Amino acid sequence: MVEIKTDTALDAMREAGRVVARALAAARAAAAVGVTLRELDRAAHAVLDAAGARSPFLGYQPGFAPSPFPAVICASVNDAVVHGIPDDYRLRDGDLVSVDCGAELGGWTGDAAISFTVGTPRPEDLALIAATQRALDAGIAAAVVGQRLGDISHAIGSVAREAGCGMPEDFGGHGIGRRMHEDPHVPNSGRPGRGFPLRHGLTLALEPMLMAGGRNGYRTDPDGWTLRTVDGSRAAHIEHTVAITEDGPRILTVL
Repeated sequence: MVEIKTDTALDAMREAGRVVARALAAARAAAAVGVTLRELDRAAHAVLDAAGARSPFLGYQPGFAPSPFPAVICASVNDAVVHGIPDDYRLRDGDLVSVDCGAELGGWTGDAAISFTVGTPRPEDLALIAATQRALDAGIAAAVVGQRLGDISHAIGSVAREAGCGMPEDFGGHGIGRRMHEDPHVPNSGRPGRGFPLRHGLTLALEPMLMAGGRNGYRTDPDGWTLRTVDGSRAAHIEHTVAITEDGPRILTVL
């Protein structure tokens, strides 16, 4: 079932989204050569605790996962696309890092992700991140009343294909609100004019995941969580929680 949110609920989701934005900013500020992924998780966790927010990631166990997720962020490095588990890996010069984080506050949820480089960036990584941001921007621009989900999917996928990038099959955005994952599913490619109609109060987490090698396949690590490119190419992941409103798309996960 797709829940259409009231304006009061959208304002509450905006507050949860602010917490997510602050947690992601803290994780990015902590990232430097020699810092562990676990330290990034601690930085984000401190922000959630200070805000009185709960992590929807910590302890989450969907059907595909062999164990509950053990952290408040996903930290995916280089060829890891999404769902990386923060561990004692120490960041190296030139790493490409994607951090995904969520927060539940007052019964409402926000979810967002960022990608960035550590130390001296590779030009091709910066281009990949920029393409992922363009894909997200295109999806957000299509998230207007009167359009359909397929218009968002088509906008995201068109940018990815123009950039020569692949996207992991079966993964995409999702509805969000009282829970992190709600209906509807939002594919990262699709046909315009198809799918659920976009209405004022619909809230979606849009999240392009671009893989530089151009292939759509992925493999899963033995941890049952981390998805990696099949060819070892690098990946980027950027996400925002967005509300469709009569005044245009409202991004909820910004500072």
